[in-house]
Amino acid sequence: MSVDAKGRSGKARDEVLARIRAALSAAAPVPPPPPLPPPPAPPDLLERFARRVADYRARVTRAAGEVEVARAIAACLGREGGGRYAVPPSLPSSWLKAPAGTEFVVDRGLGPSDLARLAGSVTGCALAVAETGTIVLDGGPGQGRRAMTLVPDHLVCVVFERQIVADMPQAAAALADAMRTGPRALTWISGPSATSDIELNRVEGVHGPRRLDVVLVAGGPEDAGGRGEGRAPQPPPPSGPD
Repeated sequence: MSVDAKGRSGKARDEVLARIRAALSAAAPVPPPPPLPPPPAPPDLLERFARRVADYRARVTRAAGEVEVARAIAACLGREGGGRYAVPPSLPSSWLKAPAGTEFVVDRGLGPSDLARLAGSVTGCALAVAETGTIVLDGGPGQGRRAMTLVPDHLVCVVFERQIVADMPQAAAALADAMRTGPRALTWISGPSATSDIELNRVEGVHGPRRLDVVLVAGGPEDAGGRGEGRAPQPPPPSGPD
């Protein structure tokens, strides 16, 4: 490229940039965005969670309080026809009233083959998420080992109303304190284990229990004088105007 061509190119560039600057300086300022509307009233987390869980083909059994947890668990096990069910050592004994044909086996290190021969397992949870119908286990009190909740075909999980948070950000915030005490494996359960092949044929039980029963308890563990096993840390309040 000749010197004259370079000069013309540079002059053209300067002219284009000058026109852009002039146009920008003459443009009207962009108005600020309108204020956000006030946040909606808090949803009924219990009912929302129950709907989401049912969408995943899990069965929901209601309990009016902790005093009814044993009855609700027995109803879940009775529908399955009994069998041997693993329970973590820290599960409250008041929850365990075995119906006819059912035996509870305390998991003190059962091996994979032993767990596979069981009918299922019964646990509490760390918290639950209303928006997604997800249950979170963190290996805390009343929850037991991951293997105990993933290997048997049937899982019965007790969820208290006060353990339900609105969405995933609140769940992460609520679990943060527990995670700081030491590394824990988190299990996020959204319905029974299921996957689909290339033809979209649904197959259940590949990566975890093929049947999920959720015992949904109004209130919290402490309402009946319980020790609060498995109670989730309280999430931070939502931001917004008072």
